[in-house]
Amino acid sequence: MTRPVPRASYASYDPTRHLLLTPEDHEAPARVARLRELGIGDAPLPAFDAFARKLARTTRAPYAMVNFIDEHRQYFAGLYTPGSDQAPVELGPAPPSARPGRVMARDHGYCPHVIVRRKALVLEDVCDYPRFAGNPVVDEIGIRSYLGAPLIDRTGMALGTVCVVDLERRPWGREGLETIKSMAAELVEQIHRMERRQAEAGEG
Repeated sequence: MTRPVPRASYASYDPTRHLLLTPEDHEAPARVARLRELGIGDAPLPAFDAFARKLARTTRAPYAMVNFIDEHRQYFAGLYTPGSDQAPVELGPAPPSARPGRVMARDHGYCPHVIVRRKALVLEDVCDYPRFAGNPVVDEIGIRSYLGAPLIDRTGMALGTVCVVDLERRPWGREGLETIKSMAAELVEQIHRMERRQAEAGEG
């Protein structure tokens, strides 16, 4: 007996349809070990804050992050927010309707997708994608656009991401994509230099 063939769905095309709301991250344990080896991910680093500031100014975005992700959370070891140049950035989770804090749940935002995909992600308007429009950061922080790229080190590990977000729609375009990828590569080189200095200090 033949089974009935299900009718095809003709919903509008959504390039993010195949992405889970919170993607499975099988590399997380190995990533945590690698980050621990590098000595990053547990505390803010001035060099990463400076890089986030540079990233924000380069892209003319109000928020920029250097983000490291473990099994349960995201940690912004580098963070730039409006007013960061005037006052220290507060640590801790961001309360509703506030600027991002240093710590964010793993099911918030778009960086978990970037690190699992190992590819840059450009969202000029998150509201164009139902799967992303329902993310908690849209209502809690008001994020409307996102641009991020993975930090893939010399071992092939995706350590984290660099990203910028805006509260308004942004036509990032190909220029934005190339910029975020280039800056991710620049930060990876900076991390490698940090690793070499640590190795040299250990030998001394």
